Amino acid sequence: MQTLTLLAGGVAAGLLAGTATCTAAQGGLLIGLADNRAGNRADGRGRRDPALVGWFLAGRLASYTAAGALLGLLGSAVSLPPQARAVLLVVAGVTVVGFALRLMRRPGCSAPGPPAPSRFRAPLLGAATILVPCGVTLGVEMVAVSSGSPLAGAAAMAGFVLGTAPAFALLGYVLRRVSRTRLARWAAIVAVGAGLWTAGAGVSLGGWLAQAEAPAASGPGAATVTVWATRDGYRPAIVTARAGVPVEVVFELVDRGCTDTVSIGGRDVALPATVRLPPQPAGSLRYVCGMGMYSGLIHFS
Repeated sequence: MQTLTLLAGGVAAGLLAGTATCTAAQGGLLIGLADNRAGNRADGRGRRDPALVGWFLAGRLASYTAAGALLGLLGSAVSLPPQARAVLLVVAGVTVVGFALRLMRRPGCSAPGPPAPSRFRAPLLGAATILVPCGVTLGVEMVAVSSGSPLAGAAAMAGFVLGTAPAFALLGYVLRRVSRTRLARWAAIVAVGAGLWTAGAGVSLGGWLAQAEAPAASGPGAATVTVWATRDGYRPAIVTARAGVPVEVVFELVDRGCTDTVSIGGRDVALPATVRLPPQPAGSLRYVCGMGMYSGLIHFS
């Protein structure tokens, strides 16, 4: 019963909450299929579009199911920390930009080109999406961890992939068709933007360009602050708490999306939740959503 419940919950999460954010974060890898010249030949081989997209989705299903089983078996010990995910987001963004630049350099969309090895590219690209986590993916991964069962964890992750499959299938098919028209260069430009956005999200998640504010004077007393997680970010974006004493940060969830998982103090927290912080020095503590899209500051004074 638990397995079926988690499977249904994963499908619902993919259909209702994961489609937009995950397609935005992971869909850029589909440009690697559009760049496949073997499927763009003028001899009719381009009709393999549904098969290539299907192999992409099959690779995605396999990697997510295996990850869910591993999470259910070993728990959070196999979860990637925020800094590692940040590196993977940057690598994925650079990869997408590389695919897009190759697509822009093609001499002609209708001219046949030399066959490119595609047998393994599509499923490998699909499997690689597990390395580019979106906010809802992290939430489903936490469900898999808490299940304590390889079968239940695999069911949750597989259900999530099935829920997002229609959006990915449509996007993959459209990209493959567009790559044979004069719109290919425009699609490549959009893909460059998606790649830069993904890499920027990784930089934000890693906090590598964040500037620390000047320390402020500390003060006595306990503190509790409340932050509301909306689909447009955290409100208020900057809150003030007392330095030198334990602080409770109450994260209230308003909308499902990227912000329903927050990375704070080097760990991921599924919202709603209350995060208890040990006494902090005067200054600022930055937190960010699981995809690196939205961030906030707790200023200790």
